[in-house]
Amino acid sequence: MLQPTKYPKVPELKTALPGPLSKTLIESDEKYTSPSYTRAYPLAVARGEGMLIEDYDGNVFLDFTAGIAVCSTGHCHPRIVAAIQNQAQHLIHMSGTDFYYGPQQELAEKLANIAPGNTPKKVFFTNSGAESVEAAFKLARFHTKRDKVIAFFGSFHGRTMGALSLTGSKAVQRRGFGPLIPGVIHIEYPNCYRCPLKTPGNPCCLKTLDHIEENLFPRIAPPDEIAAVIVEPIQGEGGYIVPPPEFHQRLKAITEKHGILYIADEVQSGMGRTGKMFAIEHWGVEPDIVCLAKGLASGMPLGAIVAKEQIMDWPPGAHASTFGGNPVCCAASLETVALLEEGLVEHSAEMGFFLKSKLDQLATRHELIGEVRGLGLMLGVELVTEKFAKTPAKKERDAVVEICFRNGLLLLGCGDNAVRFAPPLIVEETDILTAVKIFDEALTELADG
Repeated sequence: MLQPTKYPKVPELKTALPGPLSKTLIESDEKYTSPSYTRAYPLAVARGEGMLIEDYDGNVFLDFTAGIAVCSTGHCHPRIVAAIQNQAQHLIHMSGTDFYYGPQQELAEKLANIAPGNTPKKVFFTNSGAESVEAAFKLARFHTKRDKVIAFFGSFHGRTMGALSLTGSKAVQRRGFGPLIPGVIHIEYPNCYRCPLKTPGNPCCLKTLDHIEENLFPRIAPPDEIAAVIVEPIQGEGGYIVPPPEFHQRLKAITEKHGILYIADEVQSGMGRTGKMFAIEHWGVEPDIVCLAKGLASGMPLGAIVAKEQIMDWPPGAHASTFGGNPVCCAASLETVALLEEGLVEHSAEMGFFLKSKLDQLATRHELIGEVRGLGLMLGVELVTEKFAKTPAKKERDAVVEICFRNGLLLLGCGDNAVRFAPPLIVEETDILTAVKIFDEALTELADG
């Protein structure tokens, strides 16, 4: 399951960062690529292996980003590489929306069988998470013959026009692209850490769900006009926020009561990331549509929606994709799912528990840490400048991520002031101890000025 490494020491930094070769590549890249790309720090990646990333100057980093929660089986897992090579020798492309081939059929059957719940499912393949959300958006409107969709502030569903219309993350992502798709209504996503109503006697606030039935339905949008609610089981880009225990069950009950579809955006949280194959399984809810991508194919561009059979009722030609379900990507995904089922999902739960315990220990020693939260290997650390006031430490978060990079640990932020820990699911205790040590030292360095 886990792969050996040729690198004896991790991390291992040989040059100042970026080194001369990396710097040359970065300068050329920035000359020719879109300025819309967001680069957290000057890392130019030459190779990846398991938990490790090597830049063009031979500097080796411990990767706790997994290519933004994509490389779940680690970088270039030998079984994934072999599956890609084998499929590429037989068939690279033949457009699965027009013809039939084995890898797409096999993967559709597998995903339909492992998706949450016992209701028969059907699968539509895409190239990315944003495309999966677009497909779910279209299918929900087509099936229900309703036009409105409820989404959440803090959510991130993608940057294409439909997905962007659902996204409620950052103004810069929406500015200048309007008018966006009409009919999207945003409401608050429950954040227990910042809920003003949370008290020892009232630990979980579900005011958001009360708002739907008490205000939104009678005043803004009657339920018979709402096609779907789209929700991340755990908010990703919004800050790795875990909702109250009853949230998803109550939300699902509301949708069922009014014939509204429940869409679970599992693009970041799915495929073993949280210690279950799908994050929504933690709450025992069966979505009507599930959106997948990121960890689905260990780095190959593949997404999917898995919908209840009776819901995926659009006719031929209503939606299609030239490259979605590409045979090479499907082969990589089939091997990815096999590795997950052979133990990586359970390993994610075990290592996530270990990592969270170590981060919780840091929280007792560092005033900058306001909260550690998450499930499995989808963990967020929210940084604050004052624990009682919970003042967001935005600049400090960016500085911590930068210091960790300079010391050989790859991390990324999420939300305004949280650091995400989303390593490949093959991570071991030794990797976690190394990462926590570097993170600890970065927090100390920042606190000491």
